[in-house]
Amino acid sequence: MMLTTRFTLLVLALLALSDSAYAAVGLDRTRVIFDGGKEATSVNITNNNTQLPYLAQGWIEDESGKKITSPLIVLPPVQRLEPGKQSQVKVQALPAAKSLPQDRETVYYFNLREIPPRSEKANTLQIALQTRIKLFYRPQAITPSQQDFSNPWQQKLTLTREGEHYKVNNPTPYYVTLVDARSTKEGKTVAGFEPLMVPPKGALTLGPTIQALGKTPYLAYVNDYGGRPVLAFTCTGDTCTVDVQASTPTQ
Repeated sequence: MMLTTRFTLLVLALLALSDSAYAAVGLDRTRVIFDGGKEATSVNITNNNTQLPYLAQGWIEDESGKKITSPLIVLPPVQRLEPGKQSQVKVQALPAAKSLPQDRETVYYFNLREIPPRSEKANTLQIALQTRIKLFYRPQAITPSQQDFSNPWQQKLTLTREGEHYKVNNPTPYYVTLVDARSTKEGKTVAGFEPLMVPPKGALTLGPTIQALGKTPYLAYVNDYGGRPVLAFTCTGDTCTVDVQASTPTQ
């Protein structure tokens, strides 16, 4: 006797980019900046499939990847997207958000899972993708001014020698995500580099050796808009600072 089985494969694709060529439901950004001075922020979502409706399920995770229901929630948690249509997902702050640190950002992760319609065909393999992007809760007290965007706070990063490696020092109240490291501006990514997110008022060590990066390292970061400006560092002794003139402008 042949048993007819319906297979559903849920692929948990932790995507850095929301416009994946494989995703039916896409986001309008690669990161969410939640202004602590507001009660909510909205994210636009689109069903890129022009023939089938999809369900979109959203939720928030903390830095450790644990699903949370406070101090931020997603509304609605599930919604139906008609073929080719757009909608919005709201990230809502609860009163508990006021208890978060007010002198620095707190990082969360916004998740959106697309759920395809149930197939009427037997032995069907269905693929549902999940998009996961960073969500930064930014307290009102540290909301950047226009001058801060003209002179990015990432330019305050410094590098210090720590054995055979550089340590990245972040004196700002913001997270800084580094996505590339080169020894020359037009060069290739140096061996041993892995993207890293330097916490506010914190420090992390780069994977590549000082020998590989040289005395004029170039580090690319992701800004609020998903752009990837490059910071050019000049090293003197055991300390490297950003050469603003040699760095690429804000993108």
